Amino acid sequence: MKCRRCHAEAAVALPSHNSAFCPECFLDFFSRQVSRGIEEHGLMTKSDRVLAALSGGKDSLALMLELSRQGYDVTGLHIDLGIPGSSAEARAVVERFCARFGFRLIVRETAAEGLAIPDVKEAVKRPICSVCGKIKRHIFNRVAREGGFNVLATGHNLDDEVARLTSNTLRWDMGYLADQGPMLEDTEGFARKVKPLWRLTEYETANYAFLMGLENHYAPCPYSQGASFSTLKSMWIGLEEKMPGRKMHFYQGFLARGRSAFRAVAPADSEILAPCPSCGSPTSSDVCGYCRIRSLVLGRRHPGTSGSPQADGTAAGCQELDTSPAGK
Repeated sequence: MKCRRCHAEAAVALPSHNSAFCPECFLDFFSRQVSRGIEEHGLMTKSDRVLAALSGGKDSLALMLELSRQGYDVTGLHIDLGIPGSSAEARAVVERFCARFGFRLIVRETAAEGLAIPDVKEAVKRPICSVCGKIKRHIFNRVAREGGFNVLATGHNLDDEVARLTSNTLRWDMGYLADQGPMLEDTEGFARKVKPLWRLTEYETANYAFLMGLENHYAPCPYSQGASFSTLKSMWIGLEEKMPGRKMHFYQGFLARGRSAFRAVAPADSEILAPCPSCGSPTSSDVCGYCRIRSLVLGRRHPGTSGSPQADGTAAGCQELDTSPAGK
């Protein structure tokens, strides 16, 4: 099998593109897909201050590295969830990655705010993945707001987006279907959220990480067993094997034709947002969801006790590691 571009021996076969590439040409293909995905939806510019969420997995690390290679002003953010047998390993991978490439890194520990995920799991009688997601989204946005970052970038790839779109379609969730896409615009109190890897599959990001020699944390979260996204991803893997390119056609078709249809009929968002009295984050309730979770967890541990996270730039559990050359 020969590389489509240079006709050298191919290393990566991409049936969905009817192509195969040698290592050098594949890395160029990956870079062009990221650039094209950013440009098609105006995700960000070189003048933006970008905060990249780093879990330690291949996708988030590939995202951070590629954005830096393309000249974006990007800083990493890792949230240590305090999960035994998982979080320490993921954090160590992120710290070594940022030290290797000289990237700025901010680390937040949920345990320092009373929200180690094992404690949350014991206190909150809801699926832990959704609660964990709410906590992480709150911290992502709070760090962005406090640090002056106007863009939040995550490593969600095409497989993630197609699985989410399928899940929303199975529920006919009008609101989520109207909003889903590579970018969620900034609103008062919320940074812009972007997914620059939306044109790339998990297989493609795995090849990029391998060819770039990236160490990554690949062990699944011990609490994620039975998550519906895993089932939907497996379903799409089988479909893609039989019908190469179907994932991209499905997602692009939704962005071009489906999303506008749902936006036209989705109920208008009439919620009025106001600062949460505990932490200052925008909320449509008396107290934001993050602070309600925190109060529940702390109340279970110490009956009659509640608390709120510090709302200033020196919040507990935050440390910034400047690992870049010459402090840059």
